[in-house]
Amino acid sequence: MSEPVLFIVIPCYNEEEVLPETSKRILDKLMRMVKAGSVSDQSRVVFVDDGSRDKTWSLIEAYGAEDEHFNGVKLAHNRGHQNALFCGLMHSLGQCDCVVSMDADLQDDIEVLDQFVEKYKEGCEVVYGVRKARTTDTFFKRSTALAYYRFVGALGTQIVYNHADYRLLGSRALQALSEYREVNLFLRGIVPDIGYKTDVVYYDRGERFAGESKYPLKKMISFALEGITSFSVKPLELIMKLGMTITVLSVLALIYALVALLAGLPAVNAFAVGGSIFLSCGLVLDALGIIAIYVGKIYQETKDRPRFRIEKTVPEVPDSQKVKDKE
Repeated sequence: MSEPVLFIVIPCYNEEEVLPETSKRILDKLMRMVKAGSVSDQSRVVFVDDGSRDKTWSLIEAYGAEDEHFNGVKLAHNRGHQNALFCGLMHSLGQCDCVVSMDADLQDDIEVLDQFVEKYKEGCEVVYGVRKARTTDTFFKRSTALAYYRFVGALGTQIVYNHADYRLLGSRALQALSEYREVNLFLRGIVPDIGYKTDVVYYDRGERFAGESKYPLKKMISFALEGITSFSVKPLELIMKLGMTITVLSVLALIYALVALLAGLPAVNAFAVGGSIFLSCGLVLDALGIIAIYVGKIYQETKDRPRFRIEKTVPEVPDSQKVKDKE
């Protein structure tokens, strides 16, 4: 096999603090791989600016002007990490043999890129970057992440434990990914559904080089809900089972109350009755909330709006060759 053309896709949102170091390290690693003959000199680094409000795009334009190995895509406005990542992947489709996606914060170990490429040369279309341990995380983040993976797995969502978005996709897997049309993107669940030969590369995740995390607790919870509701209907099944259980318990309570009345036994405590009413009302509202999430997703899908809109590219790509906004 000749040297494959590798594209490295990096979504960016307000990353002006870390981008100078990221671009320096990534380019150095890519050139070492080219010199070693593991990838082609036609390989590129693709930065995707997800509507940043700082100097991120100015930096990307400067890198593209200085070195042809840097490409850039600027989205018209912020569309979220998953959409920005998907845009970069679709931008790479047809231009490379394989693509690796990673974050801009330098937490993913770039020195294992050679292992990704070796797995690809062995016939793997999907290679997952999996953390060896979570020693750099706080106790809270480590425990909640563990609980999340277990909970998602229990609900039937296919997901790779301790894997984020550091992965390699071959051209066949990339083409298959382009056929997924849903607006509610959760790539960590979609990619395992693609199939083809897969493998894993283990690595140690470091500390963020600079800047602030783009995934605070609120976004992490939202992302977790996205993953659960995008790939599993078990929450709806649980609602039905919970409803049946409450119905059975209510019938038993009514029978007990009737027997107590006929036998002249003490009346049921008013606090117990009130508590059960409030509990039932709370469960009903929770059930309606879960159903509302699914209905909202259906609403978003039926609108069929574009996932993203490209404003600029580096180098400039003719309109006829640009990835469609709906891709």
